[in-house]
Formats: sequence, C-alpha cells, structure tokens
Amino acid sequence: MRILGIETSCDETGIAVYDDEQGLLSHELYSQVKLHADYGGVVPELASRDHVRKTLPLIEKAMQDANTAPDELDGIAFTQGPGLVGALLVGSSVGRALAYAWDVPAVGVHHMEGHLLAPMLEDNAPAFPFVALLVSGGHSMLVNVAGIGRYEVLGESIDDAAGEAFDKTAKLLGLDYPGGPLLAKLAEQGEPGHYQFPRPMTDRPGLDFSFSGLKTFAANTIRDAADDKQTHANIAYAFEEAVVDTLMIKCRRALKQTGLKRLVIAGGVSANKRLRCEMETMMRKLNGEVFYPNLAFCTDNGAMIAYAGMQRLKAGQTVSLGATANPRWPLDSLEPV
Repeated sequence: MRILGIETSCDETGIAVYDDEQGLLSHELYSQVKLHADYGGVVPELASRDHVRKTLPLIEKAMQDANTAPDELDGIAFTQGPGLVGALLVGSSVGRALAYAWDVPAVGVHHMEGHLLAPMLEDNAPAFPFVALLVSGGHSMLVNVAGIGRYEVLGESIDDAAGEAFDKTAKLLGLDYPGGPLLAKLAEQGEPGHYQFPRPMTDRPGLDFSFSGLKTFAANTIRDAADDKQTHANIAYAFEEAVVDTLMIKCRRALKQTGLKRLVIAGGVSANKRLRCEMETMMRKLNGEVFYPNLAFCTDNGAMIAYAGMQRLKAGQTVSLGATANPRWPLDSLEPV
C-alpha cells in the first residue's frame, strides 16, 4: 500500500510518499523562514499564498523521486488540523482535489498525531504503550499513548508553548527569526551559575505547562543585564536550562503516574541537544527508554503525515471529499485504530 502525504499546517510545505512495505520513498520540504524573517514571525496570509505556489511542484518532485505514478497510489493524506486555517485549506484542497482526480481515498490527519508517530519512521521504533511529550512552537503536551488513536492528554500548556517561549526570548535577545535554534546555539557558549530562572508550575501538582511567566522573567533579566554577547549567552543558558528542567520534571511525574517506562519526545523542540541529553540521562536512571524522531522529522514534514495517514487508511478511516480544515481539533477526540 502506498500513500502521498501533504503537510501545510503553518510555514513549511512538506510532501512525502510512503509505502507500508518499502518505507519512506521520497520526502520534500520547503521552509518559509526567509519569507517571514522580516516580520519576526509567521504571517498567516503570506504562509497560505506560499503554500499555493509550492505544494503542486513539490508533489510532482516527490512523485518523481519515489518513481510513483498516480495510479500506484492507494490514498492521499493531508493535514486537516490543527494549524493556521488558511494554510490548512491549501493542503486539504489540493489533497481532496487529487484524491478525486486520481480516484483514491482521502485521509485527514491530525497534525499532532503526525508528530507523535514520527519516531515510528525509525528502525528502533517505540512499542505501545508510552508517554509522549509533544513540544513545538504551538503545542506543549503530555499524552498517555495506549495505541494509535488511543490518547489520554495528561497535561498541556495553558499559555505559551515551549517552542513559542524559545522564539520570543530569542527575539528579546536580538536573535533572528526563527530564534529557538539560535538561542540554543547561543546557550552553548553560556556559563552556569550566573542566573537562576524559575521552573514554572513545578511547585504544585499536575502536568500542565506554563511558559509565559518564564518569558516575562527573561524579558526583565535582559532589560537589567549588560548588553554584551557573553551576558546574553549566560541568560540563554539559564533560560534553556529552566525549560529543559521543567519538561523533565513533568515527564518524570507523568511516567510515575502512568507506571510506564517508555518516553517519546517529538515536535520541533525535540531537536534540542540539551533536552535530548538530559532526558536520556533521566531515563537511564529510571531504567527506562526514550525515543525521538530523526532530526529531519522533528519539525513539520510530509513524512509524518504520510505515515499517520497510512495507519488510518489501513484501518479504513477516510474522509469525504467535502471535508475541510479543522484548525482547532483536540487530539483525544480521534478515533482509535
């Protein structure tokens, strides 16, 4: 069985062809970073227009690279939500139109399920059940995963997501967009012990996250600090340390609450080196295992949508050609497979 995956939920156009026997056959990704850099963040209307320009050429390239003709496809998966409504509409319109033209089923995929299942693209894929930490620019959540579609949200961000806090703090430090990776790189030059940032919502029970206060603390610290590179590096170090510690504390609680020893970390922030290193150390101490996607599949991509869509397609879960975007779509509302 072979499927085409289309991802257009935000500012990256991702296209992939996946085969359930041969694995990932092709993967194309176009990032709009340069387009949005001058604005310091994603401009939804510009994102939608760029998806219109890039989606069909990338589909043609992915199909060629996969040596796949339309009549060899068994379905087309597209990101149905959550995300920017205009961007989602581009992918869903293209996906449903091609499904109609090529006479194959259409599959609407939940963006966060795509991230959650991205580690399944690796040879050492995790087995169910596990706890998943999904951390990106738009989401921070802990999920008890019993199987595909069998999700219990244990906790989520009540304000800024972790990735959003990274990007906003980076902007306060004068770093270019997108700032999260640049802040992490600057933190590598920082020295410990100069600043102590709070670990938000770790002094109370529960598994929800809150990073807006940490961003405010960073803003006040930057305002009162010397304006030189080493000071900024020290602040970046302390900020990153606080975010990683907070995520670790919450993950440890989730594992204890569920009794599980297997942790999956996915989403854009899962590429963070310190997060990976600290989580691996923690899981060794807990005699557990931790899994991540390949670095190429941490951020938004078509491969994760193709894989998630394949699982839904094999279970017979398709959408009508009249289905549309669903920009607000709870993860725990999905049907089990």
